[in-house]
Amino acid sequence: MESSLTKVGLWFALLVLSILAVAGAQDSGFAVHMWIFAAVAFGGMWITAARYDPLARVQGIFHMPTDPTRYDDDPIRWGVIATMFWGTAGFLAGLFIALQLAFPALNFEPYLNFGRVRPLHTSAVIFAFGGNALIATSFYVVQRTCRARLAFPALARFVFWGYQLFIVLAASGYLMGVTQSREYAEPEWYVDIWLTIVWLSYAAVFIGTIVRRHEPHIYVANWFYLAFILTVAMLHVVNNLAVPVSFLGSRSYSAFAGVQDALTQWWYGHNAVGFFLTAGFLAMMYYFVPKQAERPVYSYRLSIIHFWSLIFLYIWAGPHHLHYTALPDWAQTLGMVFSVMLWMPSWGGMINGLMTLNGAWDKVRTDPIIRMMVMALAFYGMSTFEGPMLSIKSVNSLSHYTDWTIGHVHSGALGWNGMITFACVYYLVPRLWKRERLYSLRMINWHFWLATIGIVFYAASMWVAGITQGLMWREYGADGYLVNSFADTVSALHPMYLMRAFGGLLYLSGFVIMLVNVWKTIAGCIRVEVPMSDAAFDPEKDRPIATNRAAVSGAAIPAE
Repeated sequence: MESSLTKVGLWFALLVLSILAVAGAQDSGFAVHMWIFAAVAFGGMWITAARYDPLARVQGIFHMPTDPTRYDDDPIRWGVIATMFWGTAGFLAGLFIALQLAFPALNFEPYLNFGRVRPLHTSAVIFAFGGNALIATSFYVVQRTCRARLAFPALARFVFWGYQLFIVLAASGYLMGVTQSREYAEPEWYVDIWLTIVWLSYAAVFIGTIVRRHEPHIYVANWFYLAFILTVAMLHVVNNLAVPVSFLGSRSYSAFAGVQDALTQWWYGHNAVGFFLTAGFLAMMYYFVPKQAERPVYSYRLSIIHFWSLIFLYIWAGPHHLHYTALPDWAQTLGMVFSVMLWMPSWGGMINGLMTLNGAWDKVRTDPIIRMMVMALAFYGMSTFEGPMLSIKSVNSLSHYTDWTIGHVHSGALGWNGMITFACVYYLVPRLWKRERLYSLRMINWHFWLATIGIVFYAASMWVAGITQGLMWREYGADGYLVNSFADTVSALHPMYLMRAFGGLLYLSGFVIMLVNVWKTIAGCIRVEVPMSDAAFDPEKDRPIATNRAAVSGAAIPAE
């Protein structure tokens, strides 16, 4: 009883402080965000006082009967559902801004213009869709590989809900124009502080679970998750050092200036890619690929070499974003050299993942989840070859500031991050909700092909667009003047922008199929369909013979 009263008192205090902040707000954006805090505080106070569990209303979706001696999977289920929700928002925003570039009339001022929706899209797909997938899978993996329940279960729930609040604050801020204008770090100072609190809580839960493990060995996936958590915390704090104009306002000035500010930003920006979008997702690969293939990792020794070389080299690669700028030439060269060196450990990880399928390559034909994992690894390999190539100064002089960079980023994000996330969610859903198998394997196959073809349209069109831009921008006439105006290049790119939007539509269509598949699986439905296998054909009955392939259906789950 005393504990409940204390919680109600804390929620009430937060409510009062939020309302006072609204009253003294220096701008409308800050006031809106304080109203959001007030709404959260009021909801928390009411739920605590009434002892009401809103999630209990949908018990079968958010909660499952659990044995207290087994794993704590509720936050993981929430994370999977949040991943699907924010993925929908992020992919829709991406298609919308792609159409805005092809049809400028779709820029609706002021809240839905390209400048405000674009950071909404990048943050939604990276931090909302990808971030929730990383948090959910890390909580799943660390418990299974350590044979221990999550440490600090209440803090684990705070991490989930606190992270959703961060996403809402960031997204609403972008649409209102509340932004630091820093790539992948747009939220303002008070939102950054909130994320720091949430992220340190996340680190405490993850590290605490490792400390209390019953398995003496720390599996390599946990090393990658740990590098992702700790490095992102360091990057976030340093890059977002700022001085607020007012403690009751949303504006601030960076603690750095000029070329130092640019270098800090791209030290953060490239390592957000390196540790958030690479190290974290490699952790997913190192656990879920062996589990789905039912094969051990090809070379555990190679995975350790992959880990240490990757985290040592990646942290130095950021200056390659600043070639031909005021950054000292030695720093530009340093970034280029370390970027080229990154190709070797990156391909070591790709090879390790692909070679894990030794003896199980037949599953690529019969198991669409494995097929997605293989495609993800292929795109990881392609992107980690293209990235070092683009960091070379002579190549960079053509590619930088063009849509070639956009094609590079999206081939990695859609092909590597998207595909491996889809595969992991398909793996998790039947296990988390205790279902025999997924609703439909053939729908996964449709998703795979729509996503793959969508990426090809997207990336290929942007590669062509980028090279076209680079060549047109550097074309001089006999009189020494530029041949093409900027408007000429924009006009030339219109067909490629239409192809890019079409590719995004295909990718989104595949994701919609996934939404239906996941929802039906959670609801307990199983679609009657012919197995995706090399089933024998019965010539007398003129139909394939239905065979029971447990490994394909997902019914045969390796012991955990």
